[in-house]
Parts: sequence; structure tokens; C-alpha cells
Amino acid sequence: MKLVIVTGMSGAGKTIALKMLEDMGFYCVDNLPIPLADKFIQLAAGGRGIDQAALGIDIRGGEELEALDSILKGWRERELDFKVLFLDASDEALIKRYKETRRSHPLAGRGRVDQGIAKERERLAFLRRDADYIIDTSRLLTRELRQELEKIFIKNQAFRSMFITVLSFGFKYGIPQDGDLVFDVRFLPNPYYVEELRPLTGEDDRIQGYVKQGGTAEEFLKKLYDLIDFLIPNYISEGKNQLVIAVGCTGGRHRSVTIARELYAHLREGNEYGIRLEHRDIGR
Repeated sequence: MKLVIVTGMSGAGKTIALKMLEDMGFYCVDNLPIPLADKFIQLAAGGRGIDQAALGIDIRGGEELEALDSILKGWRERELDFKVLFLDASDEALIKRYKETRRSHPLAGRGRVDQGIAKERERLAFLRRDADYIIDTSRLLTRELRQELEKIFIKNQAFRSMFITVLSFGFKYGIPQDGDLVFDVRFLPNPYYVEELRPLTGEDDRIQGYVKQGGTAEEFLKKLYDLIDFLIPNYISEGKNQLVIAVGCTGGRHRSVTIARELYAHLREGNEYGIRLEHRDIGR
């Protein structure tokens, strides 16, 4: 029997992930009392027609959560076929979600949400450390989370815990605060000064042709590809699971969009990680 332990931070999307796994044919149980986990495995594997199951276990387990570490070690010694899926998100994203839903954090009590999040991270550290898959949902749309789960559990593709966002933006509206790598492409030909091109965006072939004239953009892209292709495997090996590559020009409509599209297309070729393209200021 294939078993997935779905765990992670409160508000990171565990409930949604369990529903998605259920749609994929998994027998799902959420918030099962931890002392019953071993019994569940015995029953499920005892000829009851369950060939794949998912258990939702998280901070709601209370003091019994500490026993999970020894249970998982026992399963590994017995060579049980199971994986740990850990859903995470940045503190900022979690706080925003709690504010939007007006829920209180299970460990916050009457205190602040960020204090509850800090306590939860400390208590779940052993699960994150030993997780087979870590998915950061800070910027993920629901359909993108489903795509990542399908990649892992349906298509059986090799998975690396990395999700990349290629983001175009305009410097006049501010540098993205969550940008890990920021590239300034204001040195490229600017279509803004050509009256008939000004209303268009970098998604138009005419803009792309204008920005790429002279060969400077092509040369820059080759160097950019080499740098990014070198960095990503090293980021992955260091445990980084979320990368935002921001490409900026003055207004975020022409040059940055053009280069971001090219970089996105390059990264999509034969990759084993999730990737999305976002144009922050294209409509301004």
C-alpha cells in the first residue's frame, strides 16, 4: 500500500491537498489521533481494498505529536512504503490568510498570530527536516498546487522541492519585496518612445522584435540562462524551495515582459520543478 503523510503549517493548504489527493484515488483521513496511525496502517493493509492512502497529521495532534517521530522511525525500519508531504508558506502569507479568514491560530491562544506560527514551526521542525516533498504554497494558485501533486503522485515524475516564479515589474512602482534575484533590463531598446508601439505590451510580437533588435537582448539572455541554470541546482541542494526571479524595466510593460517571457520559456524546457510567469505591472 502506498501511504502519504500530509502535514505542514496551519493555513498552508493541507485540507485542500487532501481533497485533491482524494480526487486522485487516495483514501484520505484527516486529523487521525496519532496513537491510532499504526493501527490504521494494519487495517488498511489487511486486504481491505485500499492500495493508496493519505493521512492528514499536524499540530492538531497536540502533545501526541511528539510520538509521531518514533512512529515514523519504526515504519522506516519496517521498510513501509510511505512518503511525507510537508506544505509550507512564508510567515507573511500565513498571517495574511489568517486575517482574511478571521481565524485564530491554534497555538496563538489570546496572543498574536505570528507567535503561534513561530511555536508551530518549532514543533513541526522534525517533520519538515525529514519530509520527502516540501511544497511552498506562498504564491501558488489552487490549480498550480494540483499540478504539483499530480506530478508527484500520478505522473511519478522526479520531484524537486522548488517552485519558481518569473516576475516582470516596473521600477517606477517599486522593486518586488519577495524577489530573490532582481535583474534590470532598462539598458535594452525602449518601445515606449515609439508612438505606435507605446500602447502595446511585451506579449506582442512587434514589441519583442523591437526589444531584441541589435542582438543585445539575445546576448544578455544567453548569459542570464547560464547564470540561472547554475544557480537553481545549488539552491535546491541547499534546501531552497521557493525562488522569485524578478525582471524589471521602467514601467513593467515592454522590456521586462519580453525578457521574462523568454526566461520562462527557457526554464520550462525539461525541468523537474514547478514554474509560473507573472506580469505585475503590465496593465498599469
